[in-house]
Amino acid sequence: MLVAAAVCPAPPLLVPEVAAGAAAELGDARTACSDALAVLAASRPDLLVVVGAADQDHRGPYPQGSRGTFRGHGVELDVQLGDGDEGPRLLPTPLAVGAWLLRRARWGATPVEGFGVGESLEAEQCLRAGRDLAAREEARVALLVMGDGSACRTLKAPGYLDERAAGFDAAAARALGSADTAALAALDADLAHELKAAGRAPWQVLAGAAEGAGLDGRLLYEDAPYGVGYFVAAWS
Repeated sequence: MLVAAAVCPAPPLLVPEVAAGAAAELGDARTACSDALAVLAASRPDLLVVVGAADQDHRGPYPQGSRGTFRGHGVELDVQLGDGDEGPRLLPTPLAVGAWLLRRARWGATPVEGFGVGESLEAEQCLRAGRDLAAREEARVALLVMGDGSACRTLKAPGYLDERAAGFDAAAARALGSADTAALAALDADLAHELKAAGRAPWQVLAGAAEGAGLDGRLLYEDAPYGVGYFVAAWS
């Protein structure tokens, strides 16, 4: 059963070594992520699963020990999901950012695994994947869900300005802040794709996992510093 969840943004710039001189710009987001991870730790889960967007070749489970890297972003920095031997697969970037957050928080209370979800996965498939994660071996499961909102909030955003972006992000923020699984499940996948909202599929995995769990939500952070919607939420 799902006992807690944290929702965090997934840009590599969240890692100070990658952001370099711009590291301070996401300082508040990092602090909020730390607060959300504290909620996960307090829930005393048996298993933590990091969920994030992945392309077709990187979908599916990642065992404990799987490694990620930020070398492609010009930084000689590697991360690992929990302890153990190196896994056979390289983490996609959102899961690597999640692994970095866990290392920063010195997470060690419970085993950690990863789950990469395709950005194009339909809502019902995402919901089904979430239900399967929450039902694993009758364990107390917590999720760290990595994903961004629209990338079209300003003229300088990666996807340029789209007038629909602010409304999409506002709806997502309300749903994440109130643990509204129905609202997350109802997010329009086609619109999310057009707005480059990579968090849509991971959030819908969370919605499936949280069905019937009776969790409450709090929105800890909401901003779009680079024209991309970033949210931090804690469910418990």
